[in-house]
Amino acid sequence: MSRSGTAAEYPPIGDYAVIGDCRSAALISRDGSLDWLCVPRFDSPAVFAALLDRRRGGCFSVRPTGEYESSRRYVGDTNVLETTFRTGAGTLRLRDLMPVTSEADKRRELWPNHQVLRQVECLDGEVEVEVLCDPRPGYGRTTPRAEDRGAFGFRFREEPGLLLRSELPLAPLAPDRPGVGGRDTLRAGERRYLSLTYNLEEPAVVPPFGEAAERKIEQTLRWWEEWAGRCRFQGSYRDEVVRSALTLKLMTYAPSGAIVAAPTTSLPETMGGERNWDYRYCWLRDASLTLRGLMDLGYPAEAEAFLSWLFHAIRLTAPDVRIMYDVFGQSRLPERELDHLEGYAGSRPVRIGNEAADQFQLDTYGEVVDAAFQYVERGGRLDRDMAKLMVGLGETACERWQEPDEGIWEVRGGRRHHTYSKAMCWVALDRLVRLHEGGHLEAPVDRFSSVRDEIRAEIEARGYNEELGSYVSVFDGDELDASLLLLGIYGYAKPGDDRMVRTCERIYERLGSGPLLHRYRGDDGLPGEEGAFGIASFWGVETRARQGDVARARADFERLCGYANDVRLLAEEVDPGTGAALGNFPQAFTHVGLISAALTLRQLEEES
Repeated sequence: MSRSGTAAEYPPIGDYAVIGDCRSAALISRDGSLDWLCVPRFDSPAVFAALLDRRRGGCFSVRPTGEYESSRRYVGDTNVLETTFRTGAGTLRLRDLMPVTSEADKRRELWPNHQVLRQVECLDGEVEVEVLCDPRPGYGRTTPRAEDRGAFGFRFREEPGLLLRSELPLAPLAPDRPGVGGRDTLRAGERRYLSLTYNLEEPAVVPPFGEAAERKIEQTLRWWEEWAGRCRFQGSYRDEVVRSALTLKLMTYAPSGAIVAAPTTSLPETMGGERNWDYRYCWLRDASLTLRGLMDLGYPAEAEAFLSWLFHAIRLTAPDVRIMYDVFGQSRLPERELDHLEGYAGSRPVRIGNEAADQFQLDTYGEVVDAAFQYVERGGRLDRDMAKLMVGLGETACERWQEPDEGIWEVRGGRRHHTYSKAMCWVALDRLVRLHEGGHLEAPVDRFSSVRDEIRAEIEARGYNEELGSYVSVFDGDELDASLLLLGIYGYAKPGDDRMVRTCERIYERLGSGPLLHRYRGDDGLPGEEGAFGIASFWGVETRARQGDVARARADFERLCGYANDVRLLAEEVDPGTGAALGNFPQAFTHVGLISAALTLRQLEEES
């Protein structure tokens, strides 16, 4: 696609790709502009935030001057991004990565804990390259001045942890402009490096260039390729599944095993609207599907780390279970608005923190217990403390299942009696009974069985609308939402049962747009609407496949994969009219849904 070298408009959300090091992540546009980076971890204050304010946010741009066409890819099965710029005078290749490597490699040489490494190379002809590095720490609140430290690069006075080094000639910009920049012409075969490191809390490491930088790139490529090579998934859709797995791994906070929902905040679900939330935290609602995906793809270590983080986080709030935690398991995530930022394409407010962390959602009990159940089913073992914690969650589910809650979609319109929430309490008790019967824990099985049956009776009496011929969102109501598809996926009902078949039909009638599904429709306490929801659309694929309509499910799956961008990344939502990405990006939940649907399609294919 053609771009002007001075274009300043907001790129489409789908124009971004992500790099990361399993601690933080950066978003880079097709134009070679790094527009979002939080360090030292995913939910730290942003150092670059042009994603949310082109003027105040700050960026780190490397691109040709003048007109060019760009294309990009990830190098093989890695998270190393390669962008190729074609100009009238020559071709330029930019490789971007946040280095990762094995512990053995780290012992052989010093590595900075947080680094963005950029390699720019002229492939043919000659190309004039333009660089701008304009950090704006604290979500754009601070405009630091650059200090030239000679061979040690540039320090930024108000953000001393940042160090910029470059083999391209750079200098502080004019006194009335912050940041550093410069231009240089590269000729065929010439290669240069740029490095941005963050070392505020650790000993500073000034990484060398030349062969050392090339070695770091090769080690990072090898690390990702070896990790991706362990994926057991074979057959149709392997490329999509491996890319989704790589994206989940990138969004894993390695020190704890937590997986963030997205590396971004406040990308809008409606352009110009206020449905802009901070997703740099870890939700429990898809814990079971996430763990199943990791285990079945061949990543037991990641599954065990995720489950350990899950148990750690829950212990901090037990007997209550919060719907989200940060990467260390903390649940206090106060929500604030950043009034100084205009928001992506003018979509305000920009929020950090998430008020929904204080909501009450009954479904989390079922999702957490089922995650433990899936782990045991695949050969894992629960230690005594884990088993005790799971039984405690069952006790709480027994005590609280009759209460209203905010529901899985975190609506801000008050508490109601949500059918899916009750069904997940049923799931929690059902799994605990089965774990008890399998000898994996000791539970009050008579009580759990009795309350489980009581919940089912209530759901069948009040959560199913005979006139509509469908399960409904709220007891005694006539509204639908996509979470009802999970009744079949989690085994509350058999997918092929008449009630589930008709529920699926009604959901597609009311919430569908081709293969895309909205979460719900109607008043949720907020103005405006949102796009179709990625993971819900993949739930539809699974449900149709489990109901026997595998050909239609497969066709829907392929169409949904078509909503990914050119490097196979998926957003939280999709605009059904344009196919444009909406919401925070890339979205872990959507990639979990893709993996789960692909696993189901493969299983059914093997059984047929």
